[in-house]
Amino acid sequence: MKILANLQLDSSQVRQIEAVSETIEVLTADSEGEVLELMPEIDVVFGNFSHEMFLLGKKLKWVQVGSAGVNDLMYSDFVDSEVIMTSAKGLVGVHLAEHAMALLLALTRGVAWSIRNPSWDQRAATRSISWELLDGTMGIVGLGGTGRELAIRALGFGMRVIAVDPEDVGLPYGIDACWRMDKFHQLLEESDVVAICAPLTSETEGMFDLAAFQLMRKHALLINVTRGAIVDEHALLQALDHGLIGGAGLDVTPQEPLPTDHPLWQMSNVVITPHSAGGSPRRMDRSVELFCDNLRLLLSNKPLNNVIDKNKGY
Repeated sequence: MKILANLQLDSSQVRQIEAVSETIEVLTADSEGEVLELMPEIDVVFGNFSHEMFLLGKKLKWVQVGSAGVNDLMYSDFVDSEVIMTSAKGLVGVHLAEHAMALLLALTRGVAWSIRNPSWDQRAATRSISWELLDGTMGIVGLGGTGRELAIRALGFGMRVIAVDPEDVGLPYGIDACWRMDKFHQLLEESDVVAICAPLTSETEGMFDLAAFQLMRKHALLINVTRGAIVDEHALLQALDHGLIGGAGLDVTPQEPLPTDHPLWQMSNVVITPHSAGGSPRRMDRSVELFCDNLRLLLSNKPLNNVIDKNKGY
């Protein structure tokens, strides 16, 4: 079995994969052209994947990508194929959740204000915009790996946590409720913080429209660490400009990269990081470990972990 490792691995990680079985061979490439030349003989791809790779991968059985979201890889012929896709969903939950809390605290504790206004004279102003999370309600949209990790952290701050999810994900300990998507509007009405932890699909794209923002509390904060296109850009600007919501913490934005002259950068009640929540020194080790576990399952003809339902897109 030939595996194309189409991402940056160190020698110990390559050896970790090779140790799974004597029947496998791990190949690497130095350029996109070399990747495409190798594809006709490749059984498994670990890492970056493209439509061109799929078209050339006549022996391809399984792809594991390093990202959690796969919306940009749902080519129609790939979706219809029998090639299995797995992703890093669940593996990125810890650092995305920590990043979401960082964005949230930057807003609730006046950190962003203080950085933008570097003067001791801003002490009173900073205090006046600071508030506690204790006894507030966090509404989480998407209770997968990231949503669950964020719930743990919100509970640690003494918050009430509610959620919506299109799947029957059960009710983790400490969470008040996890409703289906028909109660999305109820979640908006009840939440002091609304956190987007969902994948981008045809159902979630643009779901935060003006009608959604009109249902949110005037002081409520929007936090988004998954996909920017889940939020309608014009509606977000309207909501922030007209005081429909209290502010936003965004690691992802409706258009990326966000232009330097975009009004979101200038808003005092908005904190933006450049799609960096996925950064963690532990991420690659977790990905390799998942890949090795899945490789053992594949060789044993058993179902893999973190499989993407290609028709649903997550």
